[in-house]
Amino acid sequence: MSKAVISKTAETGTTLSATDVQSLIEHACPSKDYRGKRVLLIVPDGTRTAPIGLLFKALHAQIGSVTSTFDVLIALGTHPPMSEQAICERLEISSSERSTEYANVRVFNHQWDNPDALQEIGIIPEEEIAQLSNGLFSMPVEVKVNRRLFDYDQVIIVGPVFPHEVVGFSGGNKYLFPGVSGPEILNFFHWLGAVITNPMIIGNKWTPVRRVVDRAAGMVPVSKLCFCLVVDHGELAGLFAGSPEAAWSEASELSRWYHITYKDRPFHTILSCAPPMYDELWVAGKCMYKLEPVLADGGELIIYAPHLNEISVTHGTSIEEIGYHCRDYFLKQWDRFKDYPWGVLAHSTHVHGIGTYENGVEKARALVTLATRLSPELCRRINFGYRNPAEIRVEDFANREDEGVLLVPKAGEMLFRLRESPAWARGTD
Repeated sequence: MSKAVISKTAETGTTLSATDVQSLIEHACPSKDYRGKRVLLIVPDGTRTAPIGLLFKALHAQIGSVTSTFDVLIALGTHPPMSEQAICERLEISSSERSTEYANVRVFNHQWDNPDALQEIGIIPEEEIAQLSNGLFSMPVEVKVNRRLFDYDQVIIVGPVFPHEVVGFSGGNKYLFPGVSGPEILNFFHWLGAVITNPMIIGNKWTPVRRVVDRAAGMVPVSKLCFCLVVDHGELAGLFAGSPEAAWSEASELSRWYHITYKDRPFHTILSCAPPMYDELWVAGKCMYKLEPVLADGGELIIYAPHLNEISVTHGTSIEEIGYHCRDYFLKQWDRFKDYPWGVLAHSTHVHGIGTYENGVEKARALVTLATRLSPELCRRINFGYRNPAEIRVEDFANREDEGVLLVPKAGEMLFRLRESPAWARGTD
């Protein structure tokens, strides 16, 4: 496809219909162009709010009968694999539909930690990494991606665009890297984002991390078409089809309008409520990332997730060993931490937030408290505060913004910013 983007956006206060979606797909994917082709659809797991099933079913209706293969790959990154039931829920189909109407659709979970599932496609040389990272790093980075991509004639990426703590705005090529990538580049650019810091990255388009992601995607020699979704309360506000770079660029502008809320003052207390789709702290950390810019110095952000009983199935052991700390805690003790997965270090700093580490003393800018099923002892051990979720009445935090108390009933996707941000929270756009 050319760099032209086919798009539909909803009028204010409305959302796109299934007919709107089908019409755009008919335009973007003429069935005659897919006759006999092998197609791989890449979609996110269940930790992103979006009507993925609507797009899956519309695409299948448009080209599924003419393609020789129509398969799905779940862009897990390093998240745990999805069960058959969870896959059906993600695709918004019943188990009976899965075994009848979609029986020929194979669905694969990405395997980031299985070398046999990956293929090396090249190395980004150190001089280029230095340029892409604005001189922060100078090292070669190996690029691996799920080898299944090379079994197909066409890759179609479907996924939402939101402000994102590592790359600026999610979507586009991010569903390849880290969605279906190997660990080397994943760990590198997550730590690159952490060194720049979440407040300086999130909600900004043209970040060094985005440049690395797009550079890596350019190394994947497979035809790529991308559908970028902008979602408003679970419904489609905009749909953009084109190259991953072009579709993402337009979608991120609409996401900026829908997904950034501006406040006039910081808050000393924030109750950030994690939705059930965040079933580990690894993803529930978004409840901190999206609110750090409006958390006052010395304030407290409470991640309220009474359903959450796991730090991370994949990375929990490493996280318990290192705990949660500010960026400089790691940078100033680099020999001690450099051999841990850099993506884990990045997660640690993102959830902890901005702070300092001087003369062996770490000082957080603000306090993060967990109100989850994690024990008080574990919370203290990983360097967080603890509150008993059973003793929290959510309604006690409501309608108190004038007092400096903010309640966010469904946190993790809406970015909050101050209209006049302090220096530590200013981005690049």
